[in-house]
Amino acid sequence: MVVVSLPLVVYYICKVHYIERHGERYSEETRYQMARKCIGIMMRNGRIKTESFGQELLPKEGGYVMYSNHQGKYDTLGIMISHPKPCTIVIDAYRSKLPITDTFIDLVQGSRLDKTDMKKQFKMILQIADEVKQGRRYIVFPEGGYDHNKNELQDFMAGSFKCATKAKAPIVPVAIIDSYKPFGVNSLRKVKTQVHFLAPIFYEEYGGMTTAEIAEMVKGRISSTIDMQLSRRALERERAS
Repeated sequence: MVVVSLPLVVYYICKVHYIERHGERYSEETRYQMARKCIGIMMRNGRIKTESFGQELLPKEGGYVMYSNHQGKYDTLGIMISHPKPCTIVIDAYRSKLPITDTFIDLVQGSRLDKTDMKKQFKMILQIADEVKQGRRYIVFPEGGYDHNKNELQDFMAGSFKCATKAKAPIVPVAIIDSYKPFGVNSLRKVKTQVHFLAPIFYEEYGGMTTAEIAEMVKGRISSTIDMQLSRRALERERAS
């Protein structure tokens, strides 16, 4: 996929650098549509299909924070191609400096979280919360890492939910399935992933809870959705055989 897409990758890297030099000319909507166009090209060249569900449940107005399980490098791309309105991502500052990733984060104006400096980390959380109050939409992966996660959930870090609690913003659980396959399976076969946007959890519901309790609640809803979808798929295979 990288080899086939290389000419376009070079073109868009140069274009993003131009946008960064003339940022005032480009709205968040324009940047986001360019990002989705890049994702679409990579999906086509990589023979990747993403099925999405629950867009009608997304809050119609204002900012919110999407909390998703984490499986691999394709996770953000799958969510963004499924999310019609502009959104961005919170990413580990170290990982954000990887080739191509760095340019992509600049394009969508993502937030880089320095996990080695608590003061910088807290300051960034406050900044993200303020942006959410102003209407921005963020993707957060509360599991942190994704090595060998596949469709199994790991512990959700309670601190990651402070972005939403400090903004008193809706929390949107997102369940992704088979998202580890596009960049984690050595094969030329077609790959299909799923993105499920679940019903938002509003501040009125979680305001009296600790971040640890919120983390468990969100993890439970995502886990239930994944289990249901995998059980349904297993049943369909059994019937087909």
